[in-house]
Amino acid sequence: MRMKNIGRRLSSSDAVRQHPTTRCYWQQCRRDYTFQPIYRVCGRLMAIELLTAVFHPSAPMRRLSPEAYFTALDISWRLQIINEQLTLLSGLAPFFRQRDVMASVNIDGPTLLAIRRHPAIGALVASLPWVRFELVEHAVLPQEEWVAQMPELGALWLDDFGTGMANFSALTELKYEHVKLSRGLFTQLRQTDEGRHLFPMLLALINRYCKGVIVEGVETEEEWQQVRNSPACAAQGYYFARPAPFSQLSDLPFQLA
Repeated sequence: MRMKNIGRRLSSSDAVRQHPTTRCYWQQCRRDYTFQPIYRVCGRLMAIELLTAVFHPSAPMRRLSPEAYFTALDISWRLQIINEQLTLLSGLAPFFRQRDVMASVNIDGPTLLAIRRHPAIGALVASLPWVRFELVEHAVLPQEEWVAQMPELGALWLDDFGTGMANFSALTELKYEHVKLSRGLFTQLRQTDEGRHLFPMLLALINRYCKGVIVEGVETEEEWQQVRNSPACAAQGYYFARPAPFSQLSDLPFQLA
């Protein structure tokens, strides 16, 4: 469940104001899935992130806010979407296995916990060892409880570090395989000499808590070179590719020139 919009955003408050029967409206919405690549600083393809575009049948060309969409749905609906996304990726398994590439899927804490009560989804997750869940919000639970309850879910990623609850407290409470630095924080750090000096120091500090930092929102050659010369392990953004349909997955460059 990707909670980053593709196209024009409609905020949660706007959605409620424009659609009084919010739950009914959102349950009628449809989903399109696309992907965006993540490249290691050496230029090798590391992973793809599954992205979700949301629209209502009454206005199929208008993209709605995934944040508002998933917030309006209850856990049972969110689990159905997770199952749908994992089934899509399962059909592409040869691509990921043969290239040793991962696929990340966004999920919120309550939905992640709810998978424990759905053995069929848990079994599907276990059959896809190259899938990683990205927590889009930090759920405050003791690390021991997470590890004990969900070993079948594999390694977790933390999405959008530097926004909301995704901060250093999250890193000390739960072990993440990779941490994704938000585009907003990356842009903010680039605006001043002090921020540019702080950028590699921040990444080095985050690296103490995970296997590597992925910088989101890289859009220019200059930004890419800055990431390559930092302690980051990988990057994602429009510089490499805009979201594309899964029919184009096999056309994705495995190694950047």
